[in-house]
Amino acid sequence: MDNRIYNVLFNTHTISGIVISAALYVIFFAGSFSFFRDEIISWERNETVSSAALNDAGLNVLLDSIRERTPLYGRDISFNQYYEEKRVSVNITASKDTLAPEEARAGTFFYMDKENAESYDYYSSYSIGELLYRLHFFAQLNFYGTSGYLLAGLVAFFFLFAVITGVLVHWNKIVSNFYLFRPRAKLKAMWTDAHTALGILGLPYQFVFALTGTYLMIGASVMAPPVVSLVYNNDTAKMYEDFGYGASGYELQGRAGNGVPDVDAYVDKVHETWPDFDIRWVTVMNYGDTNMHIAVEGLARNTSSFTGKGKMVFRAGTGEVVYTKDPFKDFNYVDAATNVLNKLHFGDFGGRGLRIVYFVLGIVSCFVIISGVMIWLVARDRKSVSESKRRFNAWLVWIYIAVCLSMYPATAFTFVAVKVLVHDFDPSRVTQIYRIFFYSWLVLTVLFTVKRDNYFTNKYTLISGSLIGFLVPVANGLVSGNWIWVTLRAGHYDIFFVDVFWILLSVTTLIIALKLKKQKVPGRPVKQGRAVPKDKAPVV
Repeated sequence: MDNRIYNVLFNTHTISGIVISAALYVIFFAGSFSFFRDEIISWERNETVSSAALNDAGLNVLLDSIRERTPLYGRDISFNQYYEEKRVSVNITASKDTLAPEEARAGTFFYMDKENAESYDYYSSYSIGELLYRLHFFAQLNFYGTSGYLLAGLVAFFFLFAVITGVLVHWNKIVSNFYLFRPRAKLKAMWTDAHTALGILGLPYQFVFALTGTYLMIGASVMAPPVVSLVYNNDTAKMYEDFGYGASGYELQGRAGNGVPDVDAYVDKVHETWPDFDIRWVTVMNYGDTNMHIAVEGLARNTSSFTGKGKMVFRAGTGEVVYTKDPFKDFNYVDAATNVLNKLHFGDFGGRGLRIVYFVLGIVSCFVIISGVMIWLVARDRKSVSESKRRFNAWLVWIYIAVCLSMYPATAFTFVAVKVLVHDFDPSRVTQIYRIFFYSWLVLTVLFTVKRDNYFTNKYTLISGSLIGFLVPVANGLVSGNWIWVTLRAGHYDIFFVDVFWILLSVTTLIIALKLKKQKVPGRPVKQGRAVPKDKAPVV
């Protein structure tokens, strides 16, 4: 490779990595935990995981319960269960009837328990799993439209760029450097060896997540209000139709139909037609009208088809099938590509074992990010760099390391505090979870930044996170009675998994913390108060 091209690639790899490093660390850390979103929610609610399908959900009972509370004529009612939990999400559109009562002229969204038909709004259903899941694509920053999604998409795009340029930079020595590790060499050499080796190990994983993350987040950002206004002239229905969301094309006739639809019968018919098919979405369109239709959608099971997406639409009055898309025969490029990208990103095609592997690779990616920043710092801590720049670089990394590594004890503390202190499932729940997580993260970040010692921050975030992590199963047992041996004996493996997960994670990080040894950077010390103090130099 030409030296000029090499230097350009090296500099762009470094700059793109540094610019996105903190945001990327948050994405990988929170995203790694969100692989176990369903288990965390079950642990928090003391509920066992339910199948992520509507095959036997008993939708007639849920629909009857909704009809008793609100008028439904002319409205579309959608049931959706994508995650493995007892609650199914319900979305009801505004009525298409111009004479509809006031309460039916606005749409609504809530969750319903499949067993007892109790309803919950979004805020009262909020959980730690939802917090971490949404944090990994910065949903909390959606001040206007999808600004948080756009930020996450840009970070994923620049990460994809950093991965590609990193491979090109290291291509000639990618094999030899993979086997090279010099723990007793200079600090920069040690960080470089660790960064290269772990980066190569996690390269396929990181490339997949950079690509799929860019697709998912940029795609979501396209639906922001400015884009809808500019491209679709505020016609959201047209936008959803183009993107393949929802069901359309069935207008309200304005004449009441006969009887209440037997939704479960249609679900059973689809399941009988395609036995290896998981029903995820059921939509009742134009409820109570003569032109009422029932749309049943879902995905083929991974054991039968990796990309299959199917749909069957019935005319409610006659039971006639008016539209069929066979998940095992009718394929198109858009559906196949979308399903593959989604499954690769969420890791939901290989069971809990695959998600554990994804979690480990996600944490490894966090270390790759940290090591890259440390390489950048050590490379600039030399005599040729002015003391003012060295001081700025040192403060930058102190803050960066404190922000990133404080996430671990803050997350462990949130698990314990929410289980002990937040018992009510009401609208205040989301605020309480936010305060516990973000305030603890902020306090820890400030304390470790003030300490100005990267070794101290690294060691004691691991120790504190480990000690608090050991309390997670203890808090669960004391508050809910779900001790590890109780959940194991009862077969509640999702709740059991979270407790064991925290024990194993805490043991691992505690061992790592106790083995850390402080190694000061060799070379010229810098005066106290000027640049990097001698006793607070970057360390391993």
